[in-house]
Order: sequence, then C-alpha cells, then structure tokens
Amino acid sequence: MNKGISTDELKKMAEDFAKDEKNILAMNAANKNGVKDCLRNSNLEKKMRYSFSLEIEAGDITNQKQSGRCWMFAALNTMRVEVMKNLKLKNMELSQNYTLFYDKLEKSNYFYENILDTLDEPLNGRLVSFLLVSPVGDGGQWDMLANLVGKYGVVPKEAMPETFDSSATAELDNWLTKKLRENACTLRTAYQKGKTIKELRAMKEEMLTVVYRMLCIAFGEPPKTFTWEVRDEKKKFIRISDITPQEFFKKYVGMNLDDYVSIINAPTADKPYYKSYTIKCLGNVKEGSIVRHLNLPIEEMKKLAIAQMKDDKVVWFGCDVAQFLDKDYGSMDLEGIQPEVLFSTKFPMDKAQRLDYGESLMTHAMVFTGVNLDKNGKANRWKVENSWGDTKGKKGFFIMSDEWFSEYMYQIVVNKKYLKKEWVKAYESKPIELEPWDPMGSLAE
Repeated sequence: MNKGISTDELKKMAEDFAKDEKNILAMNAANKNGVKDCLRNSNLEKKMRYSFSLEIEAGDITNQKQSGRCWMFAALNTMRVEVMKNLKLKNMELSQNYTLFYDKLEKSNYFYENILDTLDEPLNGRLVSFLLVSPVGDGGQWDMLANLVGKYGVVPKEAMPETFDSSATAELDNWLTKKLRENACTLRTAYQKGKTIKELRAMKEEMLTVVYRMLCIAFGEPPKTFTWEVRDEKKKFIRISDITPQEFFKKYVGMNLDDYVSIINAPTADKPYYKSYTIKCLGNVKEGSIVRHLNLPIEEMKKLAIAQMKDDKVVWFGCDVAQFLDKDYGSMDLEGIQPEVLFSTKFPMDKAQRLDYGESLMTHAMVFTGVNLDKNGKANRWKVENSWGDTKGKKGFFIMSDEWFSEYMYQIVVNKKYLKKEWVKAYESKPIELEPWDPMGSLAE
C-alpha cells in the first residue's frame, strides 16, 4: 500500500528544521538574496586566479547568443587560430551561420533516414519516440562539425554573417521540428499503405527542398565562392578572391581532421577504459564519419590536453558546465559553490553514479587556451575560452579548477599523435555501440 506524508511526519520535519538556528539564518539569507548568491564561497577569487603558466593567443571572445551552437563555436574557434597564424592576423572569426545552415540541412536528412530505417519499429516504442523528441536541435559533438567542414568547408564571418534567427534559433527550430515530425508521419503512413523505399526516398527529396527553402529564408543563402578582404597585424592589406569554402579550409586552416580523435572519460561499469564507442542514430552528415570516442582514465585525458597545448594548439572540450558554476566570475570549482554549508546536507554521488542516474552529462563545449602548472608540472587551473560574450568571467574567459576537471569533464579532442600506439589501435577498432539515449550521446549546446 502506498503511504503518503502524514501530519505527524510533517510536524517532525518542522520541529527538526526549527531546532537548529543555522537553518533559520540560512532561510533568511536565501529568502532575501536567493539560493544562488548564498551558495557562493566568498574566498573564491583567492583560489581561482586568472593567471596561467601556459597560455595561447586565440583571438577575441565570441558570442553564440540565444542559440545552442557552443560545440560549433568552440570547434570553429580552434580552426580560426590556424587562419590567424597562417595570415598573421590579430583576430578573425569563422562564420557559425554557414555551418549552422548545413548542420540543419544535414540533420534533417539524417532524421529522415532514421525514420526510414525504423519503419517497422512501433511508433510508441522507445526508439521512435526518442527520434521524434528533438530531430533538428542546435546541439552537437566534434565529429559532427568535422563532417560538416569536411563536406562544405568554412568561410569567414563576413562571407555569411549572423542573421536574427541564427543568433536566436528557437523560432526556426520550432517550425522545422513541426515540419520534420509531419514528414515522419507522412513517410510512415505511406509505408503502411504500401509505398516502396525508393518511392519514400523520392518523397524525402521533396521534403528536403522545403527544409532548404526554410533555411535560406532564415539564415540566408550560403556562398559557393567568396572574396575576403582583411588587414594583418602589421596593417598589410590581404585580398583572397573567388575562393570556395573547401579551398579556404584547405589553404588557410589546413587541419587534417582525420588526425583528431575524441577522448571521453566515462568511469561507469558498462564502459571499460581503452575501448572505442559509438552511439546509435547519432550524427548529421549521413555519409560522413560516425561519432566515435575512446574512453580513457581522467589523468590520461589531462596529460593529452596539456601535451597539445604545449605545442601551441588549443583544445576543444565538452563538460557539464552548470555544475558548481559561478557564471559572473567565470569559475568552475568544487569549493567555489557551497551547497553543503547552506543546506546542511552532502551530495556524495561519484562521477559514475551521476552518469548512471542522470545527474550529469556533457552539456556545453568550450576551448582550453591555457593551463597553470605547478613546480611539479601538475595542473591546478585551466584557462577556458567560452562563447557567451565578454560580459561574464574575465572578458569572456572562464577558469576551471583541476578538481572540477576530474568530476565534470567528459570529452576532449586531440591530435592522435599524442596518443600511445595501442590507444590509437583501440580507437580505430570496431566500436561498441551505445544506445541513442546513453549519456555519452548527449549534445553540447
């Protein structure tokens, strides 16, 4: 028999609360100032100092505004550093609107193909229900951006500037989602009435034409070629004429994206270390590379990130940003926020338990542009380039403690030359398939 909360139990709870004067003090403070401000450790700035023994010049802070494109901003910010070096620029920005356009188009096609692959699955089953939740959301992972860039290249921001809807994607996402769910219904209904896969794919082509039209109206038409004019750090004028986005990436970014691998840290029982993983039904470019991760212990992840930065290369990463975050100061630190003190209760779940019980997963992607190493070469603070504009943190840069890294960092992307040979072999082996709803399939926004 179910048992509700009795009057006697309520009385006991109230008595327990009232008998400790600290609870009354905490209530008064929180009621007046809000829980958020009461959680903050007043000694935060003493520990979390914006000074680093290793720093990389990476350009001005960018702003994803009201969109979930952090993964895209972070990845393009790693690539623009190479453009800045190659052309000797003080700053530049790659167009996030350009990659957003093709991400939405490719995600739409990927969604249609997932629907065609699951025509015999029950509509109310977990898989199809999952596919219908967010068919064309903003979020993504590194491998998805690599697929877009490999197919479409990149362009400077001036070649495809932001629009109202690229900077505030909710409205268009709403209409695209309506259209894609309607199209899923149309495809499944046609299949039930006897249409062949060939006929359904012909219908899909017409559906994609509508999606393309909607994207052009909201984001503008992506350039096939462009001319870019800029001055370098010595004010020398540079003109790059009639170049394609693919040519621009090859010549001025020059990264071999096949050399970059995703390293995750998932210390759960179902994911042994030193093995490769992928996630079912996750991707954007259908013919592109799969999303693939190598699971390593957290200390190995730290060593890889430091090794790449020592070579003057920034590091893309994904984490659970909201945990113990002081957004104004830009601090991610386990001691910077003190819920145990305010609420008089501990939060003892470990990293594996948080993943297993849905308490934590990757939510946001940013870039490491520095680290502070102590006299023994051990990291204690990490410098973070965020994409929330320059009004938070220190002119848009954030700071992460090494302890926080251990608990809430889930993914980095590094050149495979920093990996041991056996790790590369493990990464390239046939990956273990995870379910679509696995936490390692979460999309950074």
